Amino acid sequence: MIICVGCEWQLKPSSDSENVSITVDRYDRIETLYLTTGDYSALQQMNTIYPMQTRMLFEDILHIGKVDSPDINVRFHTFFQDSTLQVLLRDVQKQYGEMSDIESELSAAFTRLKEDLPSIEIPQIYAQVGSFDQSIVVGSGIVGISLDKYLGADYPFYQNHYSESERKMMVRSMIVPDCLGFYLLSIYPMPSRETSNIMQRSAYMGRIQWVVNKAVGRKVFDSSFVIGAGKLMSGNKQMTVQQLLTTAPL
Repeated sequence: MIICVGCEWQLKPSSDSENVSITVDRYDRIETLYLTTGDYSALQQMNTIYPMQTRMLFEDILHIGKVDSPDINVRFHTFFQDSTLQVLLRDVQKQYGEMSDIESELSAAFTRLKEDLPSIEIPQIYAQVGSFDQSIVVGSGIVGISLDKYLGADYPFYQNHYSESERKMMVRSMIVPDCLGFYLLSIYPMPSRETSNIMQRSAYMGRIQWVVNKAVGRKVFDSSFVIGAGKLMSGNKQMTVQQLLTTAPL
Protein backbone atom coordinates (compact mmCIF):
# COMPACT_ATOMS: atom_id res chain seq x y z
CA MET A 1 0.00 0.00 0.00
CA ILE A 2 1.33 3.47 -0.86
CA ILE A 3 0.43 7.08 -0.43
CA CYS A 4 1.49 9.22 -3.39
CA VAL A 5 1.95 12.96 -2.97
CA GLY A 6 2.60 15.85 -5.31
CA CYS A 7 -0.15 15.17 -7.86
CA GLU A 8 -2.55 17.88 -9.01
CA TRP A 9 -6.26 17.30 -9.49
CA GLN A 10 -9.45 19.32 -9.55
CA LEU A 11 -11.37 18.56 -6.37
CA LYS A 12 -15.08 17.93 -6.39
CA PRO A 13 -16.96 20.87 -4.90
CA SER A 14 -18.70 20.09 -1.65
CA SER A 15 -20.81 21.96 0.86
CA ASP A 16 -20.88 21.67 4.63
CA SER A 17 -24.68 21.69 4.54
CA GLU A 18 -25.20 19.15 1.77
CA ASN A 19 -24.79 15.43 1.45
CA VAL A 20 -21.67 14.31 -0.35
CA SER A 21 -22.26 12.39 -3.58
CA ILE A 22 -19.43 10.23 -4.87
CA THR A 23 -19.17 8.41 -8.18
CA VAL A 24 -16.31 5.96 -8.66
CA ASP A 25 -14.57 6.79 -11.94
CA ARG A 26 -14.11 3.53 -13.86
CA TYR A 27 -10.55 4.00 -15.07
CA ASP A 28 -10.21 0.21 -14.72
CA ARG A 29 -12.57 -0.33 -17.66
CA ILE A 30 -10.46 1.76 -20.03
CA GLU A 31 -7.31 0.09 -18.72
CA THR A 32 -8.81 -3.36 -19.26
CA LEU A 33 -10.06 -2.49 -22.74
CA TYR A 34 -6.55 -1.59 -23.85
CA LEU A 35 -4.90 -4.60 -22.18
CA THR A 36 -7.34 -7.16 -23.58
CA THR A 37 -7.98 -5.79 -27.08
CA GLY A 38 -5.08 -3.41 -27.77
CA ASP A 39 -7.59 -0.63 -28.48
CA TYR A 40 -5.38 2.42 -29.12
CA SER A 41 -8.18 4.89 -28.35
CA ALA A 42 -8.37 3.44 -24.82
CA LEU A 43 -4.65 4.05 -24.38
CA GLN A 44 -5.13 7.62 -25.58
CA GLN A 45 -7.85 8.15 -22.98
CA MET A 46 -5.55 6.82 -20.26
CA ASN A 47 -2.87 9.33 -21.23
CA THR A 48 -5.03 12.38 -21.96
CA ILE A 49 -8.04 12.11 -19.62
CA TYR A 50 -6.31 10.32 -16.75
CA PRO A 51 -2.65 11.46 -16.83
CA MET A 52 -2.15 11.42 -13.03
CA GLN A 53 -3.77 8.02 -12.60
CA THR A 54 -1.68 6.60 -15.42
CA ARG A 55 1.54 8.04 -14.03
CA MET A 56 0.83 6.56 -10.60
CA LEU A 57 -0.07 3.19 -12.13
CA PHE A 58 3.07 2.93 -14.26
CA GLU A 59 5.59 4.44 -11.88
CA ASP A 60 4.36 3.76 -8.34
CA ILE A 61 2.30 0.57 -8.61
CA LEU A 62 3.59 -1.50 -11.51
CA HIS A 63 7.12 -0.01 -11.43
CA ILE A 64 7.55 -0.49 -15.17
CA GLY A 65 9.27 2.84 -15.84
CA LYS A 66 8.60 6.52 -16.35
CA VAL A 67 5.30 7.38 -17.98
CA ASP A 68 7.08 9.38 -20.70
CA SER A 69 9.52 6.60 -21.64
CA PRO A 70 9.42 5.89 -25.42
CA ASP A 71 8.50 2.22 -24.99
CA ILE A 72 6.33 2.50 -21.87
CA ASN A 73 3.12 1.46 -23.67
CA VAL A 74 4.77 -1.71 -24.93
CA ARG A 75 6.05 -2.49 -21.42
CA PHE A 76 2.59 -1.93 -19.97
CA HIS A 77 0.88 -4.19 -22.50
CA THR A 78 3.55 -6.89 -22.19
CA PHE A 79 3.42 -6.83 -18.40
CA PHE A 80 -0.25 -7.80 -18.40
CA GLN A 81 0.11 -10.64 -20.92
CA ASP A 82 0.93 -12.94 -18.02
CA SER A 83 -1.86 -15.56 -17.88
CA THR A 84 -2.59 -14.88 -14.20
CA LEU A 85 -3.05 -11.17 -14.88
CA GLN A 86 -5.25 -11.83 -17.91
CA VAL A 87 -7.54 -13.94 -15.70
CA LEU A 88 -7.40 -11.16 -13.11
CA LEU A 89 -8.63 -8.57 -15.61
CA ARG A 90 -11.65 -10.72 -16.46
CA ASP A 91 -12.41 -11.54 -12.82
CA VAL A 92 -12.32 -7.89 -11.79
CA GLN A 93 -14.86 -6.96 -14.44
CA LYS A 94 -17.10 -9.87 -13.41
CA GLN A 95 -17.07 -8.97 -9.72
CA TYR A 96 -17.15 -5.21 -10.17
CA GLY A 97 -19.42 -4.74 -13.15
CA GLU A 98 -21.58 -2.77 -10.73
CA MET A 99 -20.28 -0.51 -7.93
CA SER A 100 -23.36 1.47 -6.93
CA ASP A 101 -23.33 -0.07 -3.45
CA ILE A 102 -19.78 1.12 -2.90
CA GLU A 103 -20.63 4.58 -4.26
CA SER A 104 -23.57 4.83 -1.85
CA GLU A 105 -21.43 3.76 1.11
CA LEU A 106 -18.64 6.15 0.14
CA SER A 107 -21.12 9.02 -0.16
CA ALA A 108 -22.63 8.31 3.26
CA ALA A 109 -19.23 7.83 4.90
CA PHE A 110 -17.74 11.03 3.51
CA THR A 111 -20.90 12.93 4.48
CA ARG A 112 -20.43 11.78 8.09
CA LEU A 113 -16.70 12.46 7.95
CA LYS A 114 -17.29 16.01 6.74
CA GLU A 115 -19.62 16.62 9.68
CA ASP A 116 -16.70 15.85 12.01
CA LEU A 117 -14.02 17.46 9.82
CA PRO A 118 -15.81 20.32 7.99
CA SER A 119 -12.69 21.56 6.18
CA ILE A 120 -11.77 18.20 4.65
CA GLU A 121 -11.74 18.13 0.85
CA ILE A 122 -13.70 15.39 -0.89
CA PRO A 123 -11.40 13.50 -3.27
CA GLN A 124 -12.01 12.15 -6.73
CA ILE A 125 -12.22 8.37 -6.37
CA TYR A 126 -11.41 5.96 -9.18
CA ALA A 127 -10.99 2.22 -9.69
CA GLN A 128 -8.01 0.55 -11.34
CA VAL A 129 -6.34 -2.84 -11.75
CA GLY A 130 -2.83 -3.29 -10.38
CA SER A 131 -0.74 -6.40 -9.88
CA PHE A 132 -1.75 -7.70 -6.43
CA ASP A 133 0.39 -5.07 -4.70
CA GLN A 134 -1.12 -1.86 -3.28
CA SER A 135 -4.79 -1.78 -2.35
CA ILE A 136 -5.43 1.98 -2.07
CA VAL A 137 -3.30 4.75 -3.56
CA VAL A 138 -3.67 8.39 -2.62
CA GLY A 139 -2.52 11.43 -4.52
CA SER A 140 -3.36 15.08 -4.01
CA GLY A 141 -7.14 15.08 -4.25
CA ILE A 142 -7.44 11.58 -5.73
CA VAL A 143 -7.95 8.13 -4.23
CA GLY A 144 -7.45 5.01 -6.33
CA ILE A 145 -9.00 1.64 -5.49
CA SER A 146 -7.01 -1.32 -6.81
CA LEU A 147 -9.82 -3.80 -7.38
CA ASP A 148 -7.35 -6.68 -7.75
CA LYS A 149 -6.90 -6.53 -3.95
CA TYR A 150 -10.62 -6.94 -3.18
CA LEU A 151 -11.69 -10.13 -4.94
CA GLY A 152 -12.68 -12.04 -1.81
CA ALA A 153 -10.93 -14.16 0.81
CA ASP A 154 -11.38 -17.32 -1.29
CA TYR A 155 -9.96 -15.91 -4.53
CA PRO A 156 -7.61 -18.64 -5.87
CA PHE A 157 -4.50 -16.48 -6.33
CA TYR A 158 -4.78 -15.17 -2.77
CA GLN A 159 -4.72 -18.67 -1.28
CA ASN A 160 -1.02 -19.21 -2.00
CA HIS A 161 0.23 -15.67 -1.58
CA TYR A 162 -1.49 -14.14 1.45
CA SER A 163 -2.09 -15.23 5.02
CA GLU A 164 -5.58 -15.98 6.33
CA SER A 165 -5.65 -12.73 8.28
CA GLU A 166 -4.67 -10.78 5.16
CA ARG A 167 -7.30 -12.50 3.01
CA LYS A 168 -10.03 -11.54 5.47
CA MET A 169 -9.31 -7.92 4.63
CA MET A 170 -9.30 -8.45 0.85
CA VAL A 171 -13.06 -8.29 0.46
CA ARG A 172 -15.57 -5.90 -1.07
CA SER A 173 -16.75 -4.65 2.33
CA MET A 174 -13.25 -3.31 3.13
CA ILE A 175 -13.05 -0.95 0.15
CA VAL A 176 -14.78 1.99 1.81
CA PRO A 177 -13.01 1.70 5.20
CA ASP A 178 -9.65 1.41 3.43
CA CYS A 179 -10.40 4.45 1.25
CA LEU A 180 -11.20 6.56 4.29
CA GLY A 181 -8.31 5.24 6.36
CA PHE A 182 -5.62 5.86 3.76
CA TYR A 183 -7.08 9.23 2.80
CA LEU A 184 -7.06 10.33 6.45
CA LEU A 185 -3.47 9.14 6.83
CA SER A 186 -2.48 11.28 3.86
CA ILE A 187 -3.92 14.34 5.64
CA TYR A 188 -3.00 13.40 9.21
CA PRO A 189 0.24 11.40 8.81
CA MET A 190 1.44 8.78 11.23
CA PRO A 191 4.00 10.13 13.76
CA SER A 192 7.52 9.43 12.57
CA ARG A 193 9.72 6.76 14.09
CA GLU A 194 12.15 9.49 15.10
CA THR A 195 9.61 11.27 17.30
CA SER A 196 7.45 8.40 18.60
CA ASN A 197 7.62 4.81 19.80
CA ILE A 198 5.66 1.82 18.53
CA MET A 199 2.95 2.19 21.21
CA GLN A 200 2.36 5.82 20.28
CA ARG A 201 2.12 4.96 16.58
CA SER A 202 -0.26 2.08 17.33
CA ALA A 203 -2.38 4.39 19.48
CA TYR A 204 -2.48 6.94 16.68
CA MET A 205 -3.53 4.27 14.17
CA GLY A 206 -6.28 3.34 16.61
CA ARG A 207 -7.52 6.92 16.45
CA ILE A 208 -7.61 6.84 12.65
CA GLN A 209 -9.51 3.55 12.75
CA TRP A 210 -11.96 4.89 15.35
CA VAL A 211 -12.76 7.83 13.05
CA VAL A 212 -13.20 5.42 10.13
CA ASN A 213 -15.59 3.26 12.18
CA LYS A 214 -17.61 6.35 13.05
CA ALA A 215 -17.75 7.52 9.44
CA VAL A 216 -18.78 4.16 7.94
CA GLY A 217 -21.27 3.53 10.75
CA ARG A 218 -20.06 0.05 11.64
CA LYS A 219 -17.33 -1.58 13.72
CA VAL A 220 -14.75 -2.47 11.09
CA PHE A 221 -11.72 -2.16 13.37
CA ASP A 222 -11.84 -3.43 16.95
CA SER A 223 -8.40 -3.36 18.58
CA SER A 224 -7.54 -2.21 22.08
CA PHE A 225 -6.20 1.00 20.54
CA VAL A 226 -9.51 1.70 18.80
CA ILE A 227 -11.31 1.12 22.09
CA GLY A 228 -8.82 3.48 23.74
CA ALA A 229 -9.58 6.21 21.22
CA GLY A 230 -13.29 5.82 21.94
CA LYS A 231 -12.69 6.11 25.68
CA LEU A 232 -10.58 9.21 25.11
CA MET A 233 -13.40 10.86 23.17
CA SER A 234 -16.14 9.83 25.61
CA GLY A 235 -14.06 11.08 28.53
CA ASN A 236 -13.39 14.44 26.89
CA LYS A 237 -16.73 15.68 25.60
CA GLN A 238 -15.22 18.92 24.31
CA MET A 239 -12.60 17.15 22.20
CA THR A 240 -13.25 17.31 18.47
CA VAL A 241 -12.24 14.74 15.88
CA GLN A 242 -9.80 17.33 14.53
CA GLN A 243 -8.15 17.52 17.93
CA LEU A 244 -8.13 13.73 18.25
CA LEU A 245 -6.12 13.45 15.03
CA THR A 246 -3.75 16.33 15.75
CA THR A 247 -2.95 15.65 19.41
CA ALA A 248 0.04 13.37 19.84
CA PRO A 249 -0.68 10.15 21.80
CA LEU A 250 1.07 9.99 25.17
